[in-house]
Amino acid sequence: MYFENVSILRLAHVDAPVRITSASMDDRLAPALARMSMRPGLLQGLTGIVARRYWPDGVSPSDAATLAAEKVITDSGIDRARIGICVNTSVCRDYLEPSTACLVHGKLGLPPDCLNFDIGNACLAFLTGMETVAAMIERGAIDYGLVVDGENSRTVVEATIARLLDPTSSTQAYRDQFAALTLGSGAAAMLLARRDLAPQGHIYRGSTSLAASEWNQLCLGREDYMATDTRNLLKQGVSLAQRTWAKGVAERGWQVEDFDEFVLHQVSKVHTKNLTGALGIPLEKCHLVFEEFGNMGPAAVPVTLSKAAEMGRISKGDRIALMGIGSGLNCAMAEIIW
Repeated sequence: MYFENVSILRLAHVDAPVRITSASMDDRLAPALARMSMRPGLLQGLTGIVARRYWPDGVSPSDAATLAAEKVITDSGIDRARIGICVNTSVCRDYLEPSTACLVHGKLGLPPDCLNFDIGNACLAFLTGMETVAAMIERGAIDYGLVVDGENSRTVVEATIARLLDPTSSTQAYRDQFAALTLGSGAAAMLLARRDLAPQGHIYRGSTSLAASEWNQLCLGREDYMATDTRNLLKQGVSLAQRTWAKGVAERGWQVEDFDEFVLHQVSKVHTKNLTGALGIPLEKCHLVFEEFGNMGPAAVPVTLSKAAEMGRISKGDRIALMGIGSGLNCAMAEIIW
């Protein structure tokens, strides 16, 4: 959908504070790697991920999301009673029910008439949340909408390490669960608004997307387990991204040279290199965060955008592309005028 009346009023991120290096994970996995005749250093060598983050023990996904949301509401200066919807987009959840959005809604003290629900779309969920909230603003249903995400990789990474250390685990198990060891943590929040209420905001023009759900078995995850066919996921994901970009070219006239910044959902150095190469995107137009933060799932795109803005990579009037590929497979690409 093409939006004419939607602005991004504020965006914020919060970094999880506990730094976990790939080298330290190799040290913990040393008995398993020796038993499987796998050399140390593969995790960092193959992915380019030097470290990822954990939240301290006891910090839930809703706690993390609330931290980012409080920051974005405070920075915006608006009365939270005017927020018409709170959408949570995290893969990580506090419980099966109630929704994590409901917990964030309560922690923020949002009004009773503020809608709240979760959107699940793997690593694309934040982009899907933006599109959902923007559509409500565009048709006049609400004035302000909040999209939040809080990811905590601690549970799945620690469970994966424990499984691989089991003397019965196999080399194939290491390969299948390798991608789980790349996962990172973080939180982000975005406040969208009707454009006339946020003249200083950033114009959200909307997104385009495509599905290739015939590949829905390539990455399967639960709270404490993730199995991935990394080779085929990369191949089919990049192929889907090429088709999605072509759709954007046809429908919106997109050209790589017209964009000042590309904000990618970053999985690893191999994924980033293949995606940018396939689409002809210069790496210098991408702020890379995977080396220090790993794969943050749906938080990756908003966190990377927020970091790029914070460090001055983005200037007023810049044209920005947001890009993500999620398990399913699904692909989405969105456009912002900063």
